[in-house]
Amino acid sequence: MRIKSMALVWAASVALCGAARAHDIQIHDGQCGYSTEFDVHVTQDRIDFRRDAGHPGKIIMHDGHLSVDGRDVVVSADDAARLRNYESQVRSLLPDVAEIAREGVNIGFAAMRAVLLTFAENDDERHDMVGRLEANHRQALARIDDGLGKGVWKPHDLDEVIEGSIQQSVSDLVGKVAGAAVKAALSGDQSKVAALEARADSLDHTIDKEVNARADQLSKRADQLCPRLQALESLQQQFQFRLQDGSRLRLLSRERDNAKKLATTGDHAKAD
Repeated sequence: MRIKSMALVWAASVALCGAARAHDIQIHDGQCGYSTEFDVHVTQDRIDFRRDAGHPGKIIMHDGHLSVDGRDVVVSADDAARLRNYESQVRSLLPDVAEIAREGVNIGFAAMRAVLLTFAENDDERHDMVGRLEANHRQALARIDDGLGKGVWKPHDLDEVIEGSIQQSVSDLVGKVAGAAVKAALSGDQSKVAALEARADSLDHTIDKEVNARADQLSKRADQLCPRLQALESLQQQFQFRLQDGSRLRLLSRERDNAKKLATTGDHAKAD
């Protein structure tokens, strides 16, 4: 019995995990991976970088000025210009990351909705499950809007979105599809088994039509972040000032050998 739907649901959840985790941004080719240990908070007049463990723990950038753990750092005119450039680039980057996260969530929920509509047994069940799915979808988007959408980039905040609204939706759908498959198999009725397989086959077409094209576009948008992240890394390497312990300021780290973490739905939600 060939039922692809559970794999598709799981793929949607994996895609959502990847696309919504904005603290680790990695592009498809595996050569453009970056992460930060800092929470980033962008306000109208400054950018705060903070972390609970490690030193420095608090960094503030404002119009070419730099404060590290409450101490003003004396910088040259050239470094002040680099700091302004860095601040400007971070300000322009976060809204685009937020849009990518939102679209990743939208695509994942579109895939889950397709699964639901394919396997719901009746109108009442369909109405109930669609209602729960849409509520979870709204909640996930609201969390993105309240975080990245307001200039707040926290390493663990969007993980909570995955663990809450998204994983709940995935659990509901996996339970539904698995229950339908087991029920059909145990019935011994080959017509029921054939009907379920036909639904799975139709789902492949639905996913291809409604999800994969959007996922391909999202993949291209994610790839466009790479040169912007490279520019930030290049800027921080050019800083001539040093921290109190003599080290360089390192806000963004490159992870050349890590697995892809900004995985788009196009990489995960396509059925084999």
